[in-house]
Formats: sequence, structure tokens, C-alpha cells
Amino acid sequence: MTTSRARSFDTAAARYDAARPGYPPALFDAVEELAGRPLADAAVLDVGAGTGIATRLLRDRRARVTAVEPGDGMADRLRRTTPGVPLVRATGDALPFAPATADLITYAQSWHWTDRTRSLPEALRVLRPGGALALWWNIADSDVPWVAAQEERFARHLGGAAHGTPGQGDTLPPGTPRAERRIRWSRRIPLDTHLAHLATHSLLLTTEPGAARAFLDRERTSLLAQFPDGTVTEPYTCLLYTSPSPRDV
Repeated sequence: MTTSRARSFDTAAARYDAARPGYPPALFDAVEELAGRPLADAAVLDVGAGTGIATRLLRDRRARVTAVEPGDGMADRLRRTTPGVPLVRATGDALPFAPATADLITYAQSWHWTDRTRSLPEALRVLRPGGALALWWNIADSDVPWVAAQEERFARHLGGAAHGTPGQGDTLPPGTPRAERRIRWSRRIPLDTHLAHLATHSLLLTTEPGAARAFLDRERTSLLAQFPDGTVTEPYTCLLYTSPSPRDV
């Protein structure tokens, strides 16, 4: 099930790229602070790069970034939207890179799809002395009433969470050195974009199409009562965890 859900994004790569949120500049400031070096000229592997949403932002900070993505549809979209950035078809569980060749390894919204018993040793093998592993997720702020209500509807009708859970960083093994930041931010988007964003979540992508459409139709009705002008403010906390190369601990 985990594999089928992870690969379900390939069927919706264009919609994923158009509707998924990016990340605030403060996130990359925090990455630089916790990693102890600027992104500019850093050799970065963006693993589970998807359609390149984080890859492009890392490139814009002048990192020398290589995208690592296993999925056919996601990789094809990344090639189209992010020309000039090297793309390697692989997973974090088996990185095809020599030891001590990366300053930073990033997982934007993708670490939880890996086998951490393999992906963590692989990341530490490929990091240079002084390097760091950085994991981050956008988590919808469930302290906001409409977000909490939507999460409850997701759980009731689809059996899972819509927007991730606050404990994502707990997927690092106990005792792994880590630092943490929480960055609050939001975006204002049309209701149609919000619904398109929901439609790219793995629970809906792996649900029978008729049932997924019915759920999204009900969401439209519920949200129009909250946002009658058709504009939704999505509130997020971006959770960031970094872990240094063990040679620096």
C-alpha cells in the first residue's frame, strides 16, 4: 500500500506541480542556519524531488542541486519545468553517488516514503564532513477550525489525514542528532486550486475515482460556506529537521 500510494503521484504530476504549495523563504534561511553554511554553491541532492517544487527553490538560492526522483510521471514533469538541473532516477534507499560527495541532502515532503533503515545510512554515507541532512514538510495548521473540520472529514470518509501529521520528524531513529524549526506561513488561492491540491493527495489518488469526485464535490459545498468569495487561505507550519554528518558529532 505504501508503494502504491507513493507511486500514485505519477498519475497526477501536472496537477501536483500546479496546485501543491511551495515553501517560504524563511525555510531556506533556517536550513542555512542549521546546516551552518549558505546554500549558494553547496552541492545539494534533492531526494524524492517530485516535479521539482523544492528543487527550483534550492536552485534559486544558487545551490548546485541534483534532483533524485524514481517516478516516471514526476520525473517527466521535472524535466519539463526545471531544465538544466541534473536528474537522477533513484530512491533515497539506494543513492547512486560516491561517498562524501554532497554538502546537503534534502527531502521535501518525501522522507516518510523511504525505508529509514536504509535511507538514513545512505544519506550519511554520501554526505561530506560538515554536511547535513534536511527533512521538511508543510503541515496544515489544524488549530484553524476549518482545517480541523476538513481533517475530520478526511478521516471519516477516507480513513487518513489530508495534510500530514506533526510527528513526521519522529521517523528519524531515536538518538539521531537533530535540530528543529517550525515556520508558520500561509497562501491565498482560489477554491479550485485548493480542491486540485487536495485531489493530488495519495489517499484520493488511490480512492475509486467516483468516490474521490464525490468527496471533492462535498468539500466544495462545505468550503463555499466558509469562503463565499471563492478564495481560500491555507495556513501551514513548515516542519524542518536537520541532522549533521556523524563525523561532526
